[in-house]
Amino acid sequence: MSYVLRSEGKMKNAKYILAGCAALAAVPAFGQDAEAVTVNADLNFILNSFMFLVMGFLVFWMAAGFSMLEAGLVRSKNVTTQLTKNMGLFGFAAIMYYLIGYNIMYPLGNWSIGSDETGGYLGAFGVAVMEAVGITADQADDLSYATTGSDFFFQLMFCAATASIVSGALAERIKLWPFLIFTIILTGIIYPIQASWKWGGGFLDSQWGFLDFAGSTVVHSVGGWAALAGAIILGPRIGKYAKDGSVRPILGSNMTLATLGTFILWMGWFGFNGGSQLALGSVGDVADISRIFANTNAAAAGGSIAAMILTQLLYKKVDLTMVLNGALAGLVSITAEPLTPGIGLATIIGAIGGVIVVFAVPMLDRMKIDDVVGAIPVHLFAGIWGTLAVLLSNGDATVSGQVVPIIIVGVFVFVVSTIVWLILKATVGIRVSEEDEISGLDQSELGMEAYPDFMKATS
Repeated sequence: MSYVLRSEGKMKNAKYILAGCAALAAVPAFGQDAEAVTVNADLNFILNSFMFLVMGFLVFWMAAGFSMLEAGLVRSKNVTTQLTKNMGLFGFAAIMYYLIGYNIMYPLGNWSIGSDETGGYLGAFGVAVMEAVGITADQADDLSYATTGSDFFFQLMFCAATASIVSGALAERIKLWPFLIFTIILTGIIYPIQASWKWGGGFLDSQWGFLDFAGSTVVHSVGGWAALAGAIILGPRIGKYAKDGSVRPILGSNMTLATLGTFILWMGWFGFNGGSQLALGSVGDVADISRIFANTNAAAAGGSIAAMILTQLLYKKVDLTMVLNGALAGLVSITAEPLTPGIGLATIIGAIGGVIVVFAVPMLDRMKIDDVVGAIPVHLFAGIWGTLAVLLSNGDATVSGQVVPIIIVGVFVFVVSTIVWLILKATVGIRVSEEDEISGLDQSELGMEAYPDFMKATS
């Protein structure tokens, strides 16, 4: 790059730095209206785009969290398969959301292919493409409040997270490729359609006034409904339930990895909820994001401690897996409204999520629904609770405006997922053979073990 070009770049950077300093200098004294203070249009565009990118890669980091959590909660003979599923589902989600999903969600939930209403650039076949190289500030003003690329990147991470929820629930007995086929349909069609009803400006938003800030229903319960349909059709793992109805615990392989995965998810959730503010161009936006971070953290803490205390009371010993899922349930519970509660109420909302998990896991076992990692209690049950909990802190929420959309989304996702699972079962089959399940999916599906030295030493 020439010196002239580098100098021009420095001048542009200097312009934005000065603009930022001017914005900081304009911060009002205590008691003034902070939300009224905004930066200029160019810097606002830059800050919003930057926020989407940073928060987006925090949410991307949740893919590692799901992988580690699932790898720790499955048996050693299935770890490699579980990791492969997580790699595959993210890759397919990225491709399908680019080809189909993003343009189904936007603009405004009307599913029009090739539309440019949001100011983004959409290709001739309706696929989302990025802004031209070397775009100018004037052209940027014509786009939106952030780049299409940053918005696409951020929204993609939510889509992929939905598929990750399904992965853990169906672990240890589902075939790899049928699962990935379902992932393609979930991320390319099912998730974007229902998300358009709320986040695309569709009827759940315009007619029902549905409030779901970051996706307790739009993301988490959707993954939970899809997982529930799959778990029912797939059936439990061999040996999970005895003939007399008793439950035989099947322990995970590595609680260290499961705990690491939980903390990674906890960290990624700051991007999940914080980025859903969708703006960073004013003092008010920054204050709101900091409030969201604090509430998100408080809910996770409440969920984990509630699960810890409750398992001690019920079982006379603390159950680490319940504590981990309690934290995640707390996070899911606060996701529908992480802005308006105070820290105390956020802690209580998260704690109730943790309590839900402790009771929901044995309830599913009594129904002989085998969920390996507890994804259905965490994401579906706590997701429903979190969506209803909006009524506790947001005065704009109504009972019908929260309950009816929960039902609509639940029926749609569960019915469509059931149909897809049944078609896959009738055509390619979705469950491995009894022999393969007993020997482990790592050998039958991949011919590769996660811990080969350990397996040899103990065989």
